[in-house]
Amino acid sequence: MENSKLKAFIPLFYLVWSDDLLSQKEFLTLQKFIVSQNWLSKEEQEFLLSKIAVSSPPSREVVADWKSEIEIILQKNHLIRSLFDISILLSENDKTINDLGPAFLQLENDLGLSGEEAMGDFKKNETTFTSNYQTSNRFEIEKLTKILDGKQAEIIKKVKSVISRPEFAYEISTDTAVYREKVYDWCKILADENLGNMGYPKQYGGGGNIQDYFAIMETLSYHDLSLVIKFGVQFGLWGMSVQSLGTEKHYSKYLKDIGSLKLPGCFAMTETNHGSNVKGMETTATYNHRDQTFTVHTPHEKAQKEYIGNAAVHGQMATVFAKLIIGETDYGVNAFIVPLRDINSKILTGITIGDCGLKMGLNGVDNGTIRFENVVIPKENMLDRFASINEKGEFESPIPSDNRRFFTMLGTLVGGRIGIPRSALAAAKSGLTIAIKYSDGRRQFGPEGGLEVPILNYRIHQRRLLPLLAKTYAIHFALQYVTNRFIDKNESEMQEIEALAAGMKAYSTWSTTAVLQECREAIGGKGYLSENRIDALKNDTEIYTTFEGDNTVLMQLVAKNRLSEFRKSFGKMDAMGMINYVYENAKTAISEKNPIVTRKTDDSHLIDEEFHLHAFQYREKTTLASAAKRIKKLIDSGLDPYDAFNIVQHQMIDVAQAYLERVVLEQFQESIQAIEDKNSKEVMLKLYQLYALSQIEKNKGWYLEDGYMEAVKTKAIRKMVNQLCWEIRPDAVSLVKAFNIPDSCLAAPIAF
Repeated sequence: MENSKLKAFIPLFYLVWSDDLLSQKEFLTLQKFIVSQNWLSKEEQEFLLSKIAVSSPPSREVVADWKSEIEIILQKNHLIRSLFDISILLSENDKTINDLGPAFLQLENDLGLSGEEAMGDFKKNETTFTSNYQTSNRFEIEKLTKILDGKQAEIIKKVKSVISRPEFAYEISTDTAVYREKVYDWCKILADENLGNMGYPKQYGGGGNIQDYFAIMETLSYHDLSLVIKFGVQFGLWGMSVQSLGTEKHYSKYLKDIGSLKLPGCFAMTETNHGSNVKGMETTATYNHRDQTFTVHTPHEKAQKEYIGNAAVHGQMATVFAKLIIGETDYGVNAFIVPLRDINSKILTGITIGDCGLKMGLNGVDNGTIRFENVVIPKENMLDRFASINEKGEFESPIPSDNRRFFTMLGTLVGGRIGIPRSALAAAKSGLTIAIKYSDGRRQFGPEGGLEVPILNYRIHQRRLLPLLAKTYAIHFALQYVTNRFIDKNESEMQEIEALAAGMKAYSTWSTTAVLQECREAIGGKGYLSENRIDALKNDTEIYTTFEGDNTVLMQLVAKNRLSEFRKSFGKMDAMGMINYVYENAKTAISEKNPIVTRKTDDSHLIDEEFHLHAFQYREKTTLASAAKRIKKLIDSGLDPYDAFNIVQHQMIDVAQAYLERVVLEQFQESIQAIEDKNSKEVMLKLYQLYALSQIEKNKGWYLEDGYMEAVKTKAIRKMVNQLCWEIRPDAVSLVKAFNIPDSCLAAPIAF
């Protein structure tokens, strides 16, 4: 453009054409403006209109020339603040253009070009605080790894070494039979390394260390989850059921062969018609006193054992849960060892085994169905730690109550509800490691003229991944706490420990499902490729929310335990009990629900551990009391307790969730206090704060409804969560490296 006045349009023309597409709205807006300017001659109007003709767009060279003219102006004049300032200078301070300031500003607004964002398009080779942000090394990764591994560091190191061997290369065949045999071979190697028998007593060939066994399960989960489940079925469910429910004669006969994988077996509890309702199962074991035998029988197809790991191909024996029948009396569910195949893998007479076939995941595990057609087993095959039959053929038990005996028997198997959440935790760590490493290296977009920026620098990407990283660390320490309590348990604590293990199984596995979904999306199309492992992790852990207890059912178990504890604390839900509770809760309300606290938003308060703990405790106590009062009211109105609990089921889940969140928070706090390394402690403290505030933010609706916080405070918490994500971002890669997952297990090209 030779006419200096017409050059005033260059910034506008450049911006509307810079994306190579002039929209209809942009065209009409510019057309209307140009033809309305009386100071333009007809020829000048036609010339300007030719520059916005959609049928004849300007060449790339013309657009580049426009940009060059603008940049020359910007280099000479550093005080330029608006597009119109550029237009004036390009027009050589033409008086007509100067007088058109309001009209040009309105045009910019109509085109959506006003403001600093439009000016940013002209900046050349610009760097910003977002683009300059990067990964740093502010703490020693090895020290944090040591903190995470704790006393199990040696066994964890051994397992990582084993699964990094060439023979543990991933099986890529889609043939299920090939995959199952590969997983079985891996289990043999682990058995040869004395890893499978780690939890069994030393006198029966084991390692006598249940803590190490759980660490083995978690560490194996970095490799292949079919292997973990196969390993857990064989050495955990099958072997531990013999150890926990049997007696000396069973230990000496079976444990050594189970631990060496000489005797592969199953854990046959679940039935088609009665998944979570173990007490309702229909398989029977009828005692025959004359022969000193039991007859195990499946009365109909829907009573078959279903989804039994190791059953379809490899299992030679099974711990079978069945109703014990003596004469005409049903003595409830007991456990029996029942042979399935001979040493040549031939299925025995009376046994019918089906194959569950292809599944959503875990296809290296041979799940099957089992039916028993009057299968006779010797009396000694009853696992008789908690119940037996005497020489007279009479039922005996040190626990007279059928109900208590049943739950005591199941309580000994709570280890499975520790192994599964720890396995899920490892899968979440794997997903986050892949996603965060990728996000640190993957570059997209950036300031105009500058380099593309790592996507982990974008606040929304941090928001997607870093609160989940914080929660995963929190769950790590909480599961260590649950494991320690289980190992150091005494009889008086068992009910609480069982509820805690059940709750953490649900909390951890639900979290893993959410983590892996977010990781898949955050990686984009690369996350959909099998080579990057997210698909296997996602599919294999989907069932974690169902087996070892359906999560929703387990959460109700947790809530009922909390209601029981509530009654212990405040007596019966009578007038005096409620007065006691109201008095206790009122003290909290007076101190924390006053206007000063509910509106308090200073940074030091928001990151204060005491504020977090009080908020979590208050929610836990209030949801528990609310559920208890509602149940009492319903029962007092004449409703059956069963119906009353059904009505408040959604509240029961809230009760359990609030309890678990408080436990996880406390364990995170205590674990950080124990850290001695200054730099590790600093980064972990920020991670803890992110967990605490992101959980409060998640529950902000509840806090607002209850009046515990006001909107100004929840908004400040949201802002602080954003800030913590930003502050943690430089350490994110180091935080996932601290998991120390073997490179061979990541098997993800995008993670290196």
